[in-house]
Amino acid sequence: VESPKIVVEKSTVPVRTAESMAKVLHSNKRGIKFQILSNPEFLAEGTAIPDLFNPDRVLIGGLQDEDGLGAANRLVSVYKNWVPGERILTTNLWSSELSKLVANAFLAQRVSSINAVSALCEKSGANVDEVARAIGMDTRIGSRFLKSSVGFGGSCFQKDILNLTYLCESFGLPEVAHYWEQVIIMNDYQKKRFAMTIIRELFDNVRGKKIAVYGFAFKKDTGDTRATPAIDVVGHLMEEQALVQIYDPKVKSEQIFTDMKAYVVEKSDNKTLKVEDFVFPQTSYLEAARGAHAIAILTEWDEFLTYDYKKLYDIMETPSFIFDGRNILDHEKLEKIGFKVYSIGRGK
Repeated sequence: VESPKIVVEKSTVPVRTAESMAKVLHSNKRGIKFQILSNPEFLAEGTAIPDLFNPDRVLIGGLQDEDGLGAANRLVSVYKNWVPGERILTTNLWSSELSKLVANAFLAQRVSSINAVSALCEKSGANVDEVARAIGMDTRIGSRFLKSSVGFGGSCFQKDILNLTYLCESFGLPEVAHYWEQVIIMNDYQKKRFAMTIIRELFDNVRGKKIAVYGFAFKKDTGDTRATPAIDVVGHLMEEQALVQIYDPKVKSEQIFTDMKAYVVEKSDNKTLKVEDFVFPQTSYLEAARGAHAIAILTEWDEFLTYDYKKLYDIMETPSFIFDGRNILDHEKLEKIGFKVYSIGRGK
């Protein structure tokens, strides 16, 4: 490097990371100048390319001096080749770095909020989907991320909230840190609550019972299992010595075993559990359900809507249960077949 350069920070980072980067870069002995810009990605897994070409916004943060503003304008000119100018926001460095963390925290907060409501709906007889629709039509709230489920997963939400929590604690804001930490606590509660519902409805005894799990990825159209709710649900069932038969169209058996062994080490009170004795990945949805007492839907794969559930009913033990952790199936149709159906946030 012989001339001044612009360094663009793309990763999700703690606030003021750019300051540390600048100290390192400016310590060079040749006197070369660097400008650090923050340009966080807002790409969702499974839709990254469409998100890149048609973003809601592009965020560019830089120092608010002549050189910093000039560097930001250089990057703005790159994006203007395909992004309308009104969607390109320029801020100071620290606002840009913090905005990425806060965006993910707000999305996760909405999921945990509607999941908290789902628990109340189940007790009160309300329907969480109807409640979500009612409040989502309020333009001040909107309908996005109000789909109740077994919980959120993926590599970003939990990591960024923990980052935000640590940041608040380091700045002496314990009350703010506890507020954001509650989003994680609620998510963990939702996963455990779903698993405990399965155990309770199977007469408080799943020992030696086969339970089919449909979906192990944290969301459809990806094989990503990082922080997937399935890990905790399967873990709780495994601890109760259920025989869990898992089918996912994208996730490999090796990944399932790796994730569940990590669960035993990091979360389980029983460190002697042998995953291979309780977890059985399957290559067919039919084989996963054969001889099972229940099916648990943990990922919202579209193909799960196309299955012949009458055929599944015929190869399962009776009574046969379906626990719809994504609220995607036709529950009335399943009940006519003979299934006992349980869902998220729908009171009986």
